[in-house]
Amino acid sequence: MTHRVTDPREFGRVAVVMGGSAAEREVSLVSGRAVLDALLARGVDAVGCDVDANPLDHLQGKGYDRVFNIVHGRGGEDGILQALLEALRIPYTGSQVLASALAMDKLLTKRCWLGSGLPTPRWMVLAERGDLERCADTLGFPVMVKPAEEGSSIGMNRADDPDQLVEAWKKAKPYNCEVFAEQWVFGREYTAGMLQGGSLPLIRLETPHVFYDFDAKYRASSTQYHCPAGLEPAQEASLRALALQACETVGVQGWGRVDLLLDQEGQPWLIEVNTVPGMTDHSLVPMAARAAGIEFDELVWRILETSFPGELEATR
Repeated sequence: MTHRVTDPREFGRVAVVMGGSAAEREVSLVSGRAVLDALLARGVDAVGCDVDANPLDHLQGKGYDRVFNIVHGRGGEDGILQALLEALRIPYTGSQVLASALAMDKLLTKRCWLGSGLPTPRWMVLAERGDLERCADTLGFPVMVKPAEEGSSIGMNRADDPDQLVEAWKKAKPYNCEVFAEQWVFGREYTAGMLQGGSLPLIRLETPHVFYDFDAKYRASSTQYHCPAGLEPAQEASLRALALQACETVGVQGWGRVDLLLDQEGQPWLIEVNTVPGMTDHSLVPMAARAAGIEFDELVWRILETSFPGELEATR
C-alpha cells in the first residue's frame, strides 16, 4: 500500500532528476520543469537536477532524501539510474531495477507477456539483412519496425513493402539495440495510465500521421485525444484490467503507462509499457488523471508518494 503524505516536509529534500543523455533528453527537461514547478507550488523542498551520462556526480553527497525520476529513455528508465539510487540508498519514484530494465526493452516485455498468455502482436527480430526476406514471408505487410530500447516512437517506421522494410531497418539500426518488426494491427490506439496500483481512464488517440510518432506526440496540433475514450463501460473496464495485468507481469510499480491497440474485431493487443511517462503539456498520464479529477499538482504529489515503498525496501 502506498504511503500517504499530508505534510510536504515529510518528503525531505527532493531532487527532480531530469535530462540525461538519451535521445529523449529534451522531452525529459520539459517534463522535469513541469514536475519541479508542481512540487514547489505544493511546498515541497525540491531542486531541479539536470543529469548527464554520469548522474553519480550530481547525486552523491548532495543531501537528497529522495528522487523524483523523470529521465525518459535509456539511462533513466532502464534500471541504470534505479540501480545507482539503490546503491546510494536514496529512495526514488516508480519501478525498481528489474522492472525498469524489462519494460525498457520492448522485446523482453513482449516475451514476458507472451509467457503469461497476454495478447501482443507477432514479431520477428531483424538481426541481419537475410532476416528481412524471412520477415516479409512470416509477417507479411504492413509491419512496424522498432529499435527495442527507444521510447517516444524514436527510430520507428512503418513498412508497406520490401523496399520500405529495408529503409526502416536501416533507420532503426543506429540506436545500438536489437531491431524488430511487429505485425501491424488495423484498429484504434489507446493508452492506459497506472497510478499507485490503480488504472486511470483510457485515452483514445487519433492522428492523421501514419502512426502516433514523435511529431504527433510532442509537436502536432492535429493529434486528437478522446477521454472518455468512447467505449462501453464493460469494455473499458476490461482493457484497464488488462493494462494493470500487463504492468504486474513485468513488475511495474508506482506509476506508468501501457499502450495498446484494439483491432477491428475488438481484440486488444498490448504494445509496450512506459515506466517514466512524459509529463509535458502533450502528455497522456496527466490528461487521464485530469479526467479522473486529479489535477497536475496532485498527480505529481501522488507519484512522489511512490518513493516511500522503495525506502522501506532499502532498509530491510
